[in-house]
Amino acid sequence: MTMPIPRPNPEPIPADQLHITMPPTHASPADERRYRKERLAAALRVFGRYGYEEGVAGHITVRDPELTDHFWVNPFGMPFAHITVSDLILVNEAGQVVQGRYHVNQAAFVVHSSVHRARPDVVAVAHTRSVHGRALSALGELLEPITQDVCAFFEDHGLYDSSTGVVVDEGEGRRIAAALGAYKALILRNRGLLTVGDSVDAAAWWFIAMERACQAQLAAKAAGKPVPVDHESAARIREQLGSDLVAWINYQPLYLQITRGEPDLLN
Repeated sequence: MTMPIPRPNPEPIPADQLHITMPPTHASPADERRYRKERLAAALRVFGRYGYEEGVAGHITVRDPELTDHFWVNPFGMPFAHITVSDLILVNEAGQVVQGRYHVNQAAFVVHSSVHRARPDVVAVAHTRSVHGRALSALGELLEPITQDVCAFFEDHGLYDSSTGVVVDEGEGRRIAAALGAYKALILRNRGLLTVGDSVDAAAWWFIAMERACQAQLAAKAAGKPVPVDHESAARIREQLGSDLVAWINYQPLYLQITRGEPDLLN
């Protein structure tokens, strides 16, 4: 009987030789502007796929890297699924279009402008229509730490417990920004969700994750009495999963999927 020849086990590849995608650095404001616009167009396409759109409602904004009191945003009335980089418009803090061919939804922009003004650290803001976010907002409840992933929002989101109709005045926008405070996310009673981040990717991921957390909470409570994660564990999980960097990393498969499947969005 022929004995098998022993083969040496393959040597592990050193960790520093393995690729991991991290947020890029930029050589110039123009490079960073293009990058932010590409991420914005891609995030809007992702939101379109997920159905976070209803009529002309819903926006994602991103701060311009050079004109920091100006913001790139999706144009009024254009479907998320059709938006390209060249369609995006640049708007000043007063909601006036300074670059682009389309109008902006003034009522929605009041909220974004107020949040950007109150939070200089925030690069991007997402606020649009999602079914489960609106459902939970109608209950006037916060998210509860009943799953591991929702713990990313543990003691890091707020509730704006007022419903005054369509936001059209700066006073209402300031109150919403005050309710957000230093949090990453806000539940607007009877309206839905708002998330922020130090990148478009982070703000978009927090919105997607929060919408799914709302869905899980509604389903769990409809089925029975959820068992919560204890306070100490929830806080520890938030420290592990709740940073904008972790959100950025989590979002990358979605970015790759949408840009490879719909490369026209980069035009």
